[in-house]
Amino acid sequence: MHLKSLQVNQFKSYEEARFSFISEINCIVGENGIGKTNLLDAIHFLSMTKSARGISDQLCIKHTQEFFRVQGDFVDTQDRETQITCVFQKGAKKQFLRDDKPYPRLADHIGHFPVVLMDPHDTDLVREGSEERRRFFDGMMSQLDRNFLDQLLRYNRIVQQRNVLLKQFAERGQVDRLHLDSYHAPLVELGESLAKARKEFLEVFLPSFKFHYSKLSDDREDVDIQLETTFEAGGFDAALRAAEPLDLSAQRTSIGIHRDEFELKINGYSLRKFGSQGQQKSFVVALKLAQFDSLVAAKPRKPLLLLDDIFDKLDDRRIQRLVQMMAEDHFGQVFITDARPERTKKLLKDLKGNIHYISL
Repeated sequence: MHLKSLQVNQFKSYEEARFSFISEINCIVGENGIGKTNLLDAIHFLSMTKSARGISDQLCIKHTQEFFRVQGDFVDTQDRETQITCVFQKGAKKQFLRDDKPYPRLADHIGHFPVVLMDPHDTDLVREGSEERRRFFDGMMSQLDRNFLDQLLRYNRIVQQRNVLLKQFAERGQVDRLHLDSYHAPLVELGESLAKARKEFLEVFLPSFKFHYSKLSDDREDVDIQLETTFEAGGFDAALRAAEPLDLSAQRTSIGIHRDEFELKINGYSLRKFGSQGQQKSFVVALKLAQFDSLVAAKPRKPLLLLDDIFDKLDDRRIQRLVQMMAEDHFGQVFITDARPERTKKLLKDLKGNIHYISL
């Protein structure tokens, strides 16, 4: 399946625009600030129901306007079309429609049109806090496993409700133990299930990730990803009880899978503290390539691959690896943005597939 066309209305920098794509490589070229990244974000929206940058839906509305609309037409290998439409208006609930029929829940759409994005912000996975890494792995697993997504949404909702209750206790100066206990069992049950799913996924994910890192680095370093969690099998019940005094004092749930850490390691040490810029870039590119492989293994179609301004940020070795994989037809439909079209044409000149250039 590939994205045949895209229409945006009042989305970010776009007033109204329509684009047509081919099923192979689409190069979106133009000066910086003209809307190349916003176009890829619109495609990401159609897949994941939200911006890749984690910004609110309201900030995706073009300035001075009241709503945005993004619509895409997907075509499968039998030439059957599926139309996906997203509409968001200030003060209203976001709507997602498939062939004009609304989804009961946004979560029901996740995973049907998988996507992988590589962009200059990827190194935030290394430099920023644990929330960035949880968001990456949870987003990937949510595209792969509907049950994981449903459980994660339920778990996060319970933590949010429990935190509200803890704040109310502090304001009132009184603790309702029965009310607090009502959140205990579901947190333990969901937390242990989600932690188990993360561990099992990581075991499957690591070989692909290490393979890609080896190709990018000529096998010079040993890399690893370790999950640090408070949800050890059978032990979280007592840990959550023991943390209650701290939770009441801090007015938030202090332990749980929402505090887990995916520790990125190179030669046994922290990648953030001891990895060079080149090693960190290789690490995140390998993460994204392994993400692509994971989605290919689980889905009947290859995910869309969005490459945003990566030729400016990656060195020749990493760029050559990506181009080599394109030449080997490893990917499906690819979208590339670049402010220097002559560079893109030079890098892709030896590819045998079709290349479509879109000038903004």
